[in-house]
Amino acid sequence: MARALRIQYPGAFYHVTCRGNEQREIFSDDQDRQVFLQKLNLSLDTYNVSLMAYVCMPNHFHLLVSTPEGNLSDFMRHFNISYTGAFNRRHGRVGHLYQGRYKAFLIDADNYLLEVSRYIHLNPIRAKTLPAKTAKERWDLLLKHKSSSLPGYLSTRKREYFLEYEVVLAFLGGDNHRGRRSYQEFIQWGIEHDIESPLQLGKGSGIIGGADFIESVKENFLDREMSTRELPALRELRKQFQPEELIDRFCYMVGIDRHEICRQGKQSVERLMLMEMLYRFCQITQPEIGNLMGGIDYSAVSRARKRLQTRLRQEQNLKRRFDQLSDQVKQMSRVKI
Repeated sequence: MARALRIQYPGAFYHVTCRGNEQREIFSDDQDRQVFLQKLNLSLDTYNVSLMAYVCMPNHFHLLVSTPEGNLSDFMRHFNISYTGAFNRRHGRVGHLYQGRYKAFLIDADNYLLEVSRYIHLNPIRAKTLPAKTAKERWDLLLKHKSSSLPGYLSTRKREYFLEYEVVLAFLGGDNHRGRRSYQEFIQWGIEHDIESPLQLGKGSGIIGGADFIESVKENFLDREMSTRELPALRELRKQFQPEELIDRFCYMVGIDRHEICRQGKQSVERLMLMEMLYRFCQITQPEIGNLMGGIDYSAVSRARKRLQTRLRQEQNLKRRFDQLSDQVKQMSRVKI
């Protein structure tokens, strides 16, 4: 059977799920779930992916994400490898953790993003043993679920910093008391009426959307000349900036000459940030980054990026500065394709 197309383009929204190999558990306890979220946050940051919702079940997970850079495959590859490695080390096991590749549905966000977020948040109470319970009992069970983004939609005190709640809440009046209350009512209505999964729309096409949206995606993002086993490449769109242009812009923003940045030692913050931005915004390889930085070995680039990612998790001031510089970089004019 041919693999389903991975339709990728900048600004796309997806529902993503992955199930444990042989339907085995991928979370054994709270520590596994914490490691999962840590690895998820790191991958979100590394690949500039936005997360709107998630839920962790014993043997699978669901994510609602957006990819400003059209790089879902790269993001999921990094994330799944990271968590699999951490899980295997902790539990003294080897081999595959997941059952095949992840599944992803492209979403018509204007019409179905809200519904997909509800589907994800209702997942903990969709088990076959639960329909006999009352709506109130299922709502109480939902609130007790340990690993879900739902609490942050209902109360700002329970928010997780790596989620973007305002995207979904914008459909219900915004990220304010009224919007959060409306979202709660939206979830409760879904419990009371036992709604059908919006993912049913995506069966066959892999797209959760109406005929007009599907036709638009096919027309604009599917190359009819490509093999059906391949992704629509869109490689040029991913090369958002020419490396030389980004380097010049970065040096101007930090007020340091390019040659001086390249001469700085491996602990130089500016040097670390520049390498990371070249990787994120230019979509070039680590050997190519090494050449641009004065002939550094690709393994040194990899180690440098890992050092920066560790520091970004630990140092809030550094993360704030990096985010500010990244935002300025994003304002640069895109390279004409």
